[in-house]
Parts: sequence; structure tokens; C-alpha cells
Amino acid sequence: MSEQVGVEQARKTAEALEYLTGFGNEHSSQAVPGALPIGRNSPQRAPLGLYAEQLSGSAFTEPRSGNRRSWLYRIRPSAAHPPFTRIDNGALRTAPFTEAPADPNRLRWNPLPDPAPGTDFLSGLWTLGGNGDATQRAGMAVHLYAANASMTDRVFSDSDGELLIVPERGGLLLRTELGLLAARPGDVALIPRGVRFRVELLDADARGYVCENYGMPFELPDLGPIGANGLAAARDFQAPVAAYEDSERPTEVVNKFCGNLWSATYDHSPLDVVAWHGTHVPYVYDLRRFNVLGSISYDHPDPSIFTVLTSPSDTPGLAGVDFVVFAPRWLVGEDTFRPPYFHRNVMSEYMGLIEGAYDAKAEGFVPGGGSLHNMMSAHGPDHETFDRASAAELKPQKIDDGLAFMFETRWPITATAQAAGADHLQRGYDDVWQGLQRHFRA
Repeated sequence: MSEQVGVEQARKTAEALEYLTGFGNEHSSQAVPGALPIGRNSPQRAPLGLYAEQLSGSAFTEPRSGNRRSWLYRIRPSAAHPPFTRIDNGALRTAPFTEAPADPNRLRWNPLPDPAPGTDFLSGLWTLGGNGDATQRAGMAVHLYAANASMTDRVFSDSDGELLIVPERGGLLLRTELGLLAARPGDVALIPRGVRFRVELLDADARGYVCENYGMPFELPDLGPIGANGLAAARDFQAPVAAYEDSERPTEVVNKFCGNLWSATYDHSPLDVVAWHGTHVPYVYDLRRFNVLGSISYDHPDPSIFTVLTSPSDTPGLAGVDFVVFAPRWLVGEDTFRPPYFHRNVMSEYMGLIEGAYDAKAEGFVPGGGSLHNMMSAHGPDHETFDRASAAELKPQKIDDGLAFMFETRWPITATAQAAGADHLQRGYDDVWQGLQRHFRA
């Protein structure tokens, strides 16, 4: 099958998808009537000759509110596989990051170069950096991907963490054990720890970002004084309906485990779950549905008001990693410098751009690129943005020409050696602030 025919088939499949709705719900789905047991999880003989298997994303004894597990009813149990063997990690790296020292400088990158022909999502993963320790289930990593081929007879799973995929160019069809998701630029997809999936392209090529979260699973942030509504609505998160592959041809299964890639060739597809129920499920979310809140009097709010998902830590309010989106919104603050203000932050910030422009940078920050401002590094609008915003007429203004996001984390992000020495690293990034003039008058 040619790559173009594969893309057309993937598009037709994506256009016909249906979803379950609601983040954190106890979902259930069956691709064949009668495949899902009623009233129990593991009957003596599972329906239709299937195998019952539990996939746990949390300890058995964690509180009910945070317990993640799903029961899968599959053609073959996951235990039926040959040994895994180590394979090359390619450009994929994992915490702890020790190749280069943590850098206090502000860093910015152009988009990844186009990959070699035949590069699929897994082969196209490229690690920028991260923090923590994957073996201790703490911290996160920032990856980018660039692909021009679908994964064929190959699936991937990550034992080290969950994956938040942020497409920037080209759509993705994600075939998971629990069903299918379509994620296009402007969407994000969340693949839980340990869930196997295959990525097929909906366009000739694809590019984007990935946050690998080693810590507590992402959840919706508490709303506090905001009240019952606002930010990302739970009902706007879409989970797949059951869809299975009954394939007897060899399939490579790649598992990321404690920072390394391991491979085994099964004699069947492991995406063979006919029915399932539970809370450990993948999702897709349209960032355009984010209900932006902000000031209607004065001052630019802290970026935390734009949090879509958060991975809590052992300290209340201090996230292992937050996912933040700067979606289209109105600016109406009076006597207010409306772009993001100059600041230094105890948190570390990696920013990416999905489309358009970002209101704090006049040039150099482009879709597919990214910037890293580690803890306590001084940053904010460049000199051109500052001059323009300081002199602007303060009438209501719609910001709708860009879609930016941020991975914000409690620890410094240490860049990998390949990121620190990359050709697409912008070595003159500091210059964007050099035009800021002295205006003080005693």
C-alpha cells in the first residue's frame, strides 16, 4: 500500500469516529454485543471466549478519586508474548538528564528539521530535555516529533509515563488498545501510561510536541473561587469507543521502560481489545473549547489561569507539570500593560506555538519552535512588543491570531546534549531584549 493510499484510508477512518465524553468518567464500551461482562469484572469464563485483564495506572489502594484502572476483554492476554530485547533509543532520552549541565540561560529553538523519508512517529521522537527521574515516577520530559510515514505493523507503549501529544502540523490517527482517536492541530491527545498505540498520519507529514509525564496522572485543576464552571470542561474530553484488530500477522511491540526502548515481535496485533470499562483511558481534547477567563478590570492575570491539565505533586498547588494554553481571548484591561508582564518564576517554562503568533514576541517564535525559560530566568515581552503595547490605544482587543501553549514544571528543565548543540537552536535569542531603553526620569 502506498503512503498516499494509507493517508486517505486513515482520513476516512478518522472522519467516521465516534467518542465517549467526559474526563475521569467510568466509561464502558464494546465493539461486539455481549462482549462486556455485566455485574462482575472477571467471570469464570469471559464472554465470547475473551480473556479478562486489568490494566492499572495507579496503585490498587490509591483513593477512589485518583484511582485509574480499566478492565480489558481481549482476544489474547497481554502475557502471551516472547521476550523483549533492547533496541536503539534513537533521539529519545529519559530523566535523569545528565548529558549537559542545567542551563540558566534563556533558550529558543526553531522547528525540527524535516526527517528522512520513511520516518514514523516513534522514530521521529526527539528529546529536548526534562527533569526528575523516570524510575522514581517523578518529573517530566519535553519531546518533539517529526514524521512522514505511518507506523506499520508496529505499536508503542510507555511504561515510564503518560504522553500528552500536541500536534502542530498534520493530523494523527491514534489506534489504541481501547479504540481510535483523531488528533489534529488545535487538539491534544492523552495516552495513559502503559497503553499500547499506533500512530497513522492523516496528512503527508506531521510535526508536534510531546510532554512525557512521569509523575501523578494529569487531572483537571480545581477551580476554587472561579466556581463550578470555566477553563476546560470535563465533558469536552473525548474517549474512544472499543475497536479491535483481529490480526494474525507479525507485529513489533516497542516498550519504553526505565529510559530504554525494548522490542518484541508478537505473532498477532496486541490492539485486540473487544470490550473494556474503566477510568484508565486515552482522550482527545479540542483546545478551542477552552473557556478562557481573565481580568475585566486591570492587570494581566497569572498564566496559571490558563491551565488545562495539571499533574499534582506532594505539595498542594505545586505541580509536577501543568499544561497551559493561550487560546483566543479578549483583552479589555484598563490602564494595563496587556501582553504577559516581565517576570522571574520559581517554576520552569517550556513554550511552544501551534499556529499564528504569540502576543509577547514580535518575531523569532514560530509554529513548531519552542522556548525554555528555566526557574528564575528573567523573561517577558521583547522590546518591539513592549514599545507597541506601552503606546497602544486601550480599546477592547481580540487575540485570535495564534495558539500557544506551555509545559510548566516545578523543577529546572535540563536540555539534552542534542538540544544544547542543535543547529536549530537560536543562538541570538538574548538579543530580543537588547533594544529595551532606559525611560527613568527622577
